[in-house]
Amino acid sequence: MAATGWISETWDRVVGSDPGLQRLRSALSAAVAMSTTLGIEYVYGRVTDRGPQGTLVVMLLGTMMAMMGSMALGDAAGARRKIATAVFFPVALGAGMTVGVCVAKHTDTKLAVFVAVMFVAVFIRRFGMPFFFYGFMIWMGYFFASFLGATFAQLPSLLIAVAIAAAWVLLLMTTVLRTHAQRTLARVRRAFGARARSVARVCADLLEADPRDARRLARLRRKLHSRQLRLAETALVIEGWSGTPGAIPQGFSAATVRRRVLDAHLAIDALATAADAMAGTDARHIADAARIADHLAGSDYDAAGRAARRLVDRYDEAGRTDPAPAPAPAPFPASAPASAPASASASAANRSALRDVDCLAHHLATAAWEFTTLTGQAGVPDTAVDGEEVFEPAVTLAMGALPGSAAVAFSVSARSRWNPLGKLSLTTRQAVQVAVAGTLAILVGRELSQARYYWAVIATFIAFTGTATRSETFIKASNRVVGTLVGLGAGIGLAHLTAGHTYWIITVIILSMSCGFYLVSISYAAMIFFVTIMVSQLYSELHEFTAGLLMLRLEETAIGAAIGIGVALVVLPTSTRDTVYSARVGYYTALGELLRACAAQLAGEPAAEAPGLDAQVRVVDHRLQQLALVARPLTRPLVWGNDPRVMRHRLTLYAAVTRQIRALAVGPRRAPGLPPAPHLAAAARALADAATALALAPSPQSRPAAEVERALRAADAAMLAARPAPGTVLPAVTRPLLRLRQLLRELAVQGPAPETPGSAAPTSRIVAASDGPTPSRSVGPRSTIR
Repeated sequence: MAATGWISETWDRVVGSDPGLQRLRSALSAAVAMSTTLGIEYVYGRVTDRGPQGTLVVMLLGTMMAMMGSMALGDAAGARRKIATAVFFPVALGAGMTVGVCVAKHTDTKLAVFVAVMFVAVFIRRFGMPFFFYGFMIWMGYFFASFLGATFAQLPSLLIAVAIAAAWVLLLMTTVLRTHAQRTLARVRRAFGARARSVARVCADLLEADPRDARRLARLRRKLHSRQLRLAETALVIEGWSGTPGAIPQGFSAATVRRRVLDAHLAIDALATAADAMAGTDARHIADAARIADHLAGSDYDAAGRAARRLVDRYDEAGRTDPAPAPAPAPFPASAPASAPASASASAANRSALRDVDCLAHHLATAAWEFTTLTGQAGVPDTAVDGEEVFEPAVTLAMGALPGSAAVAFSVSARSRWNPLGKLSLTTRQAVQVAVAGTLAILVGRELSQARYYWAVIATFIAFTGTATRSETFIKASNRVVGTLVGLGAGIGLAHLTAGHTYWIITVIILSMSCGFYLVSISYAAMIFFVTIMVSQLYSELHEFTAGLLMLRLEETAIGAAIGIGVALVVLPTSTRDTVYSARVGYYTALGELLRACAAQLAGEPAAEAPGLDAQVRVVDHRLQQLALVARPLTRPLVWGNDPRVMRHRLTLYAAVTRQIRALAVGPRRAPGLPPAPHLAAAARALADAATALALAPSPQSRPAAEVERALRAADAAMLAARPAPGTVLPAVTRPLLRLRQLLRELAVQGPAPETPGSAAPTSRIVAASDGPTPSRSVGPRSTIR
């Protein structure tokens, strides 16, 4: 790889790992907010003559306010909405501190109220994202006042310090640290390009791999699947940001952005499919295909386009000279570069030759050429799309990112048949869980330490933050213990280095929290590692630091984590399998709706008042992302009686179905002159019925459920109803329909799909079989790809 290519791919990894640089912005915003608030609170403490200890208290309180405020106000909302959110920061924190002051001198009451405050802090999350932070502030305010022994005389000055910090953070987040929606969308689109090139890199590695190295090929295929999922996630983030006011640049519309991203997504999917099918074979043009993928991975689009053109010309020449030629695609049109090569009419001999694996290189070249063409047109406004059309994003972002598993689990009931509380909402159940876990953590934690038991309580409280299922709670609680354990050594070493140097201590604290913010969505254990360093520095400044104190924190954290896991498993548990089932139902439902919309278009019916096909494609993509998210624990050996290999295989099937439905939905749009095809429309409706039946069917068995089997047979009958004459070229949408039928059949059974008369051959390798060479009519750029 050339030096410039290496630099380009390294930068792509940086950009692609953080779409929109949201994590980096969050970390930098938190660092600026905390450091400047520290200075302001220091001045406030000195002006009010609070003394060293009192000044340190208001500095800590202000920093805590700045940390949470920067997260709560970090989205792209307008100034008015941010003001409406921030005005209640002092109210929430003040309410917690007031209650804490009232009970600070009554130990038993303090502990009982502590549990009640935890319940309220979790319960109010149901009212929206701002209340998520209000709950944290109430909890932190109570903890701060009650356990540090604040008095009523100190309360007014503490509330003033909170108000100052809230006002300052609001000023920062609406001015120098505000999120610019249009710039963020542009960065996310660049991240999409970076992740697309990372897919191309794996494709190049696959094509260059030794065909005899089965392990490496299997590893690269898993890597390819993972990177395709990440690419789809980035497309969804673009979808979410496109619905943000002010995000779309002048001359564009949100629908234009959606359409172009979808087209580029389809091109990369086709590239990956062709590369996967060619890998491990003796295809004649595999070296040329690897070179094209390598150029794409290195951002050398001009070279990739030239190489793709040469390969297509060579394929065209072979079609004119071979005794049994493969179909000769037309050369790239000079007058209309936005169109991919069109396939010529093929004879029976051509159809036989087309099945040869060599034609996959042509598919790859076509996909690469289309992607480079789309990339070159990225900055050109599309006058064909009305900039005033209504746009409804398929996904609503949470703090600039895709929503978590709670968006799926909120409708899942707890596994507790005898308990009437099992039908309560997710937030209410988690509030009950937190109250039970907090009570046990207090009782057990105090047996270990009468003074530091709150570390166990904190561990139980955090275990139910950002999680929805018992598997997620187990993973998060375990990561907290691991992060604390690993952070012990670093915390002790840095504490000795910075001891007695206040400014260095403050610097390490701010850097640690910033690094924690940056890594929290990647690894919660890494965040806790930096939190442990921060705690070590804090106790060093308070002259209470000892290695034994950090060991006590580890022990209390382990107790709290174990209690949190136990409560999540026993008290109103939200099953991971039930949540996956709910996500699966949502996926099949969205798939069925899209198939019916495709059927209407294939039949030439007038467009109904409903979201366009592009929008519905993104809905299916979102449902797949949710399914993959909640099923992630089942891809590891964590859940009893679960085979991770089966879940990973099924997720691959779902991803293959999603790729085929994208091709099916976009095909008619690329061929506006395509005549109505009633038999294809009937097949699409039958597949929609199969998807609906799969949504209602129980767990897959050895054979498909009766309703699913009937729908699949109806799809077969519809496809065979209008058999083409020999030599007839089939419409391009025929191919996705055929593969969708086979993939849905595989999803309907527990093991390999059983053979039935007239059915297509089972797909031994999902990605390769999902885009094999089948003759098709030219419908624009996708005709020779899908």
